[in-house]
Amino acid sequence: MLGLTRKHYFCTPATTEQSNKIIIISTMANWFECKVRFDKTMENGTQKKVTEPYLVDAFTFTEAEARIIKEITPFISGEFSVSAVKRTKIAEIIWDDSADKWYMAKVAFITIDEKTAAEKRAVSQMLVAGSDFKGAYDNLTGEIDTYTGDCEIVSLTETLIMDVYKAELSGDKVEK
Repeated sequence: MLGLTRKHYFCTPATTEQSNKIIIISTMANWFECKVRFDKTMENGTQKKVTEPYLVDAFTFTEAEARIIKEITPFISGEFSVSAVKRTKIAEIIWDDSADKWYMAKVAFITIDEKTAAEKRAVSQMLVAGSDFKGAYDNLTGEIDTYTGDCEIVSLTETLIMDVYKAELSGDKVEK
């Protein structure tokens, strides 16, 4: 029996030659933005109610809420609540472990219709890590330079996202 984690596997026994093949149908991440509301101690010592957004890779809204509670519990003292969970349209995340800010990039992939010779644009959203705007821009251009098709950066803006939590896949843990 296959253990389904992040990838969905389907067997297609159409012929005896194909009976042992496994086809990967989808490996795309589902990114959810979770807003957490809590009392934060400010620099002057006063308590202020704040709401901070986080990004979580999960299958469902319920899993996203459970994951964000698990991830932030060690970092927040006192009570907190998850005030909102929404699905995002982020297609890709460009990581940089040394960065502490997140930037949202809109990138247009340009194709030409062979029949009409018209230019078509498909815009994708990407989340890019960067220490500053230039660092995020460099990380983004370094990534899109590896693409084979034509693309254009439409926008790059700083987000309020505090942290991003990847999926915890069951196959990732190594037992000793």
